[in-house]
Amino acid sequence: MEFQINGNPDYGEVTCALEPGEKFLTESGAMSRMSRSMDLKGRMMGGIFSALGRKIFGGESLFVGEYSAPDGGWISLSPGVPGSVTHHHMDAGPLILTAGSFLACSPDVTLRTKFGGWRYLFGGEGGFFIEATGTGDLFYNTYGALVEKEVNGTITVDTGHVVAWEPNLAHTVTGMGGLKQTLFSGEGLVLKFSGRGKIWLQTRTLRESASWLSPYCSA
Repeated sequence: MEFQINGNPDYGEVTCALEPGEKFLTESGAMSRMSRSMDLKGRMMGGIFSALGRKIFGGESLFVGEYSAPDGGWISLSPGVPGSVTHHHMDAGPLILTAGSFLACSPDVTLRTKFGGWRYLFGGEGGFFIEATGTGDLFYNTYGALVEKEVNGTITVDTGHVVAWEPNLAHTVTGMGGLKQTLFSGEGLVLKFSGRGKIWLQTRTLRESASWLSPYCSA
């Protein structure tokens, strides 16, 4: 499969060219345009229990779209929020994604729901992550531009700005100092990563954007 990403960092999209008989899995509703030769069917990745876990806890759709091209073809995918689209080749190793960031993948990529801990559950971002393993290609999206950081030690990140990280990084969910700082600083809970590996962040969060817009949406 060949692909081309356009529109980053503001309005990213990816166009994938499939070989005859090749299949590709996408987040439900992500297709923006495709060639006439493409076939589509819905499927539950990993079976019903895995799919329900991703839907209820991981913020993803219950079904994914399985596109195939019996004679070859192409498909363009656009995420639901403005921002960047990023490619990760699974030969580089597994990846942990935050809820709502999955866009598409090869059929040999497996997505599993992982519980992030009770503190993260009440952090405003949901309590579950998506672990991507297997082989092939993985695409995910951000809200805003993507920032890649190489961690060798520790880093503290607001929960809403985390998009993905390598699983060899250890992480804990904690407050910004003591109870007073956590409750009244406006920052709430944060993720503290330690070890050596990469982490990918987004420059905007839906939570803060919604808060900024809410005064203008009142009747």
